[in-house]
Amino acid sequence: MSTDKVWVGSGLVDAEDPHISVFDHGFTVGDGVFEAVKAVGGRPFALTRHLQRLARSAAGLGLPVVDVEAVRHAVTETLLANDVPPLARIRVTYTAGVAPLGSERGDHGPTLVVAVGPTKPHADATAIATVPWPRNERGALAGIKSTSYAENAKALARAQRVGATEAIFADTTGRLCEGTGSNIFVVRDGRVLTPTLDTGCLAGVTRALVLAWVPEAEETDLPLSALQDSDEIFLTSTLRDVQGVRRTDDRELAAPGPVTKDVMAVFAERSAQEHDPL
Repeated sequence: MSTDKVWVGSGLVDAEDPHISVFDHGFTVGDGVFEAVKAVGGRPFALTRHLQRLARSAAGLGLPVVDVEAVRHAVTETLLANDVPPLARIRVTYTAGVAPLGSERGDHGPTLVVAVGPTKPHADATAIATVPWPRNERGALAGIKSTSYAENAKALARAQRVGATEAIFADTTGRLCEGTGSNIFVVRDGRVLTPTLDTGCLAGVTRALVLAWVPEAEETDLPLSALQDSDEIFLTSTLRDVQGVRRTDDRELAAPGPVTKDVMAVFAERSAQEHDPL
């Protein structure tokens, strides 16, 4: 699939033409927020939840208030304007807009971009690797889905060098936190556990749905060492859905395990029934 149209500002434009100013604060200093939304059969999944989180992230960064319905309209028009495959990724980016070449923001107003492209289903299980850099649960960007993603890119590159597809962070106190683009769950004695938002992890959309749809799932503080002594481990994210972990650093696991399989089945059934669960 080639994307022919993208939404920039207030309308659709040809994807191959330049549209974003080199002075946009999202480009120069990463001053922006974004959402990645899965589209199945041309329909965005959980779009309302994603747009609500976009608005929260923008507010947390001090950006202008997001017009959620205008963004929803932009997503709809972008999907209609392109030949969207059965499984696709929608990227919504909202930045501080054109600004001087420094940290200070300008007064040109925000920039909105919506683009769509193909994606592939993830395997049922994968390998993860811990990294030595902590998430700062007290930092200015804690819990915000910011376009300032270099920390994640560096961590993921390190994980990929050891054959993993995701890097896992602890917070500054040593608690298990999250991946670069995923939330993490562990299974202990049948209980499905995920780190609390106090660790600075992102309030993932798939994470929230698993907590809502799986009675055994709950939030709790966990040490990073939980990766070494839990019965099962799995990741959640918009594009992974629920994915088992077969290796964490040097530890091998049978994955997906029985509890993970149950969670995968529940998520698949419920998400097929509700394309925009509230």
